[in-house]
Amino acid sequence: MAAAHDPFPLLRTLVLATAAMLAFAANSLLCRLALQHGGIDPASFGSIRLVSGAITLAVVVRLRSAPPSGRASWLAAAMLFAYVAFFSFAYVSLPAGTGALILFGAVQVTMLGAGLRAGERFGPAGWFGLVLAIAGLAYLVSPGIAAPPLLGAAWMAIAGVAWGVYSLLGRGVADPLAATARNFVRAAPFALVLSIVFAAGAHADRAGIALAIASGALSSGIGYVIWYAALPRLSAMRAATLQLSVPLIAAFGGVLFLSEAITPRLAVACVMILGGIALVLTGKART
Repeated sequence: MAAAHDPFPLLRTLVLATAAMLAFAANSLLCRLALQHGGIDPASFGSIRLVSGAITLAVVVRLRSAPPSGRASWLAAAMLFAYVAFFSFAYVSLPAGTGALILFGAVQVTMLGAGLRAGERFGPAGWFGLVLAIAGLAYLVSPGIAAPPLLGAAWMAIAGVAWGVYSLLGRGVADPLAATARNFVRAAPFALVLSIVFAAGAHADRAGIALAIASGALSSGIGYVIWYAALPRLSAMRAATLQLSVPLIAAFGGVLFLSEAITPRLAVACVMILGGIALVLTGKART
């Protein structure tokens, strides 16, 4: 009912959506910042991120006036855990912008591939866009002096596939925020097991722990709260298009806060991947 009395619904949606994209991009920056100087190990970072995100989301859902109705899924929780774990290990070696671009490209290619398997059909522009996006990913990780570390790129691609599957599993959920909260709670024990497996290399200083908590509680937990508040006023096309901004924000954030460089390879791959996905989304919207 509150939305009906909102005098500036478009402005409110724009502010919420922008804040959510900044939060999602911040995950890459926080993780890279924590790991690049060895302030924390990746397994501990992932565990703290999941646990703090689970606590934050559980508190938010508990404080809502509406009773939660989202159902948790062990498969979705496993995919969420896989995303966070491989994401954390990938950022040991990947720059923030490169990692975000590989992640986003893998997520979108996974979801588009699932759409094709389910019977969706693309026009010529859509097929060209899909091929262009895949070629951009291949170019980004192809051998060369400016190529990102292959293992880190592979970990991030796996994280992207896991997040794509998680997103597909969440389609049609009546209460996505409650479902996300419960999936975070179910994923937390997996992360703790991961920390036990890698206990021999576990270490964390105060800064590393603080960055992991910020990633889980703020960029992930509060980020999802903001995104789900904006989502009802966004079409699927607009929501997907907005997410094209996340790798760009992460790349420029890496330049500003991590002294990373935007290489010609990254710039060309960014145009190919994001431009290709935009072509696919535009073609699907017209269809």
